[in-house]
Amino acid sequence: MSEAASPTPLPPAMLPSRSRRSPLGWLVRILLFLFLACSVAFNILFLGLLILFVTAGPSRPIIETFHSGKMESKNKIAVVRIEGVLMEGLTGFAQKQIDHAATDAAVKAVVVRINSPGGTITSSDDLHHRLTQLRDGNALKKAAAKPLVVSMASLAASGGYYIAMPAKTLFAEPSTATGSIGVYAALPDATELSKKIGFGMRIIKAGEVKDSGSPFHEMTPHERELWQDMVDHSYLRFLEVVEQGRPALKGKLQEDISVNKSVPIRDDKTRSKHVQYVRYLADGGIFMANDAQKYGLVDRLGYLEDAVQAAGQAAGLGEDYKVVTYEKQETVLNSLLGIKAQPPPSLLDPNHLAAGAVPRLWYLSPQADLAGVFAAMGKQEGN
Repeated sequence: MSEAASPTPLPPAMLPSRSRRSPLGWLVRILLFLFLACSVAFNILFLGLLILFVTAGPSRPIIETFHSGKMESKNKIAVVRIEGVLMEGLTGFAQKQIDHAATDAAVKAVVVRINSPGGTITSSDDLHHRLTQLRDGNALKKAAAKPLVVSMASLAASGGYYIAMPAKTLFAEPSTATGSIGVYAALPDATELSKKIGFGMRIIKAGEVKDSGSPFHEMTPHERELWQDMVDHSYLRFLEVVEQGRPALKGKLQEDISVNKSVPIRDDKTRSKHVQYVRYLADGGIFMANDAQKYGLVDRLGYLEDAVQAAGQAAGLGEDYKVVTYEKQETVLNSLLGIKAQPPPSLLDPNHLAAGAVPRLWYLSPQADLAGVFAAMGKQEGN
């Protein structure tokens, strides 16, 4: 009988040995933790700065851009662009350009490029005041006096003409429409509509003319005279500003201009006849560039480069200058993330409807009254 083979003994169980963590591992872990902590802190700081820059958008500086001339020159001629309807909240960028050109010691002369139908009296007068200070200098801002030349684009009328008055020389392009020296107030009248639909407004007031201009009742002669007084006052101010800026026109703005043409009119019996066509410079109407030059509203016909050359000569620069323009600076959010500006709010927003309904006195060119209303409805601060 054979002897059974004894089973092969199993090896003893291998118990895992406790490994000791090396100092190098602890160092790596500590450095990794510090890196993550610094990264979180940096991102929080970056986000805070980003929010700061975005919310501070309206006060951000403007960018200077080379336009023409000798790039290496230390002498600058700045082109300040004033465009669109002039209204509180819409002229911020124009104000920044004026202030920047005034305080930059390298800017030796300024060309104001105007393309505007005008706007409110207050905004027009504010820009006129700022441009006058730019021309004469401002000791408080340590800004020296600088020659000022105006270059008119397609339209520089009413308030757009008003703000041109501080300039030494006015250039208009051959197709420019300018002038429109006048003022008006547009007050809506809904009396007939309210009668038809049976809707009105009951006014409880203290002060006889407190509700003058209300669209829900017919204007009394007393109320109308109140508005006419305001219009007349603003009109006289316009004449004063033009006569200060254009001394040769003093006393001539309301004189008849005999235009070599006649216009047909019809009497109450529908009989047609022709009468002499008569205008005067401050009748509120537009003058095209050639007539504007003929009657002394502008000095010369020419383009932007002609105005720049005249500004250089006025500053005694010869040909040693470079022309610069100003642009709005994008926000940090726009630059880094490529986010475009938000679309304008709806004109049906109650706040914008209310802004458009506020009665105003206007230095606006003819047929631009709706442009003024829509500008008031759509205006946004921080331009």
